[in-house]
Amino acid sequence: MTIVGITGHQSIPDVARQYILDGVREILSMQPTPLVGLSSLAAGADQLFAYEVLAAGGDLHAVIPSKHYEETFSEVDRSCYFKLRNRATEIKILDYEAPSEEAFDAAGRTITERCDIMIAIWDGKAARGQGGTGDAVEHARSNGKPVHIIWPAGVTRD
Repeated sequence: MTIVGITGHQSIPDVARQYILDGVREILSMQPTPLVGLSSLAAGADQLFAYEVLAAGGDLHAVIPSKHYEETFSEVDRSCYFKLRNRATEIKILDYEAPSEEAFDAAGRTITERCDIMIAIWDGKAARGQGGTGDAVEHARSNGKPVHIIWPAGVTRD
C-alpha cells in the first residue's frame, strides 16, 4: 500500500489547472496499488487531488482539521467537501473545537507523518499563515518524506 499525502494552495489559477491535473495523474499512476490518498479536503489542491485519487481507483482518507471545518468553505467548495467526505473510507477529525491556523498546521503535520510520499501543489513561496503549504512541505522534508512539487513555471497566484 502506498499512502500519498497532499498539500497545496486553495487558489489555483485557471492557467495552471491542466498542468497540475496532469502532474497529479502522472504521480498517482506511478504508485503501486493499493493506493490511498490522504487529504484534509480543503478547497483547491486538496479537492482536486481527492477526486483524482478516487478516479484512479484509490481509497480516500480524510484528516479534518477541526469541528465546524465546513464553515470555512464557499457554498460550492462546501458541496465538494461533503461529497468527498462521504466517499472517504477513513475520517480522522482532529481535536480542535473550531477552524484555526493551529488546526490547519496540525492537519498538515498529521498528513505528512502518515504518508509515504507528498504531493505539493505549491508555487514555492512561504506560507501566508501558520499551517500553509510551505509549512507542510518543510515538515515533510524534515521528516525525510519525498515531496513532489507541481507548479508551472512563471505562474503566480492572486
